[in-house]
Amino acid sequence: MIEISSSTLAIPETGDVPRHVAIIMDGNGRWATRRMLPRTAGHVRGVQAVRRIVEACGHRGVRYLTLFAFSSENWRRPAEEVSLLMRLFVRTLEKEVDRLEAQGVCLRVVGDLSAFDPHLRGLIEAAERRTAGQSALTLTIAANYGGRWDILQATRALLADRPDLAAHPEALDEAALTPWLAMAYAPEPDLFIRTGGEQRISNFLIWQLAYTELYFTDCWWPDFDAAQLDRAFTWYRGRERRFGRTSDQLRGAV
Repeated sequence: MIEISSSTLAIPETGDVPRHVAIIMDGNGRWATRRMLPRTAGHVRGVQAVRRIVEACGHRGVRYLTLFAFSSENWRRPAEEVSLLMRLFVRTLEKEVDRLEAQGVCLRVVGDLSAFDPHLRGLIEAAERRTAGQSALTLTIAANYGGRWDILQATRALLADRPDLAAHPEALDEAALTPWLAMAYAPEPDLFIRTGGEQRISNFLIWQLAYTELYFTDCWWPDFDAAQLDRAFTWYRGRERRFGRTSDQLRGAV
């Protein structure tokens, strides 16, 4: 396992371009409804936005891009919409792997994949294997993912590996738990973006977002493009990332 220090333990380097961007792609259904189209049409258009943002992040030097595609709560949506999302996931994997490989993108999928049918799981595994050697950008798709699930599964895995911790809970700390989180291979996000006007994190990366800058926009996901991404980056550059320090300390460190 790769050990990644939490931002609460170590202060990460910051720059004008966020190293890791995490996005909740919200507003697909409302985009379609406003145009008197079925909600599913919004999800189809949303895939086009994913292509744009993957390419834009690669050009701007982002190293990690994490997209919340399907939450563990999304199973509560109408069965027809869930079915469409699953089919769209399959189609996208079948069609996009060539493009990702050509762009130097390493694809990872995190979440409780046991709920997906074997065909979809096979496509995910094949896509991950095929792009494993790429290093320009790590694209993570969070599917059937929830932040609370992530912490629970990490805790269970840690206790299975270290049963002594049950008798000595004082030995449990962030450094012990972090390697078991679903995204232990990535640094914590620098910038979180949520499209669609809602202002909440909706059980997404709740451990990892502790010191992330949170950016909310009314733009629906199907309309989100490189110009919208640049607006988010401009806002990010105006943030003072203190990680518990004072402004005077930051100025003194320059």
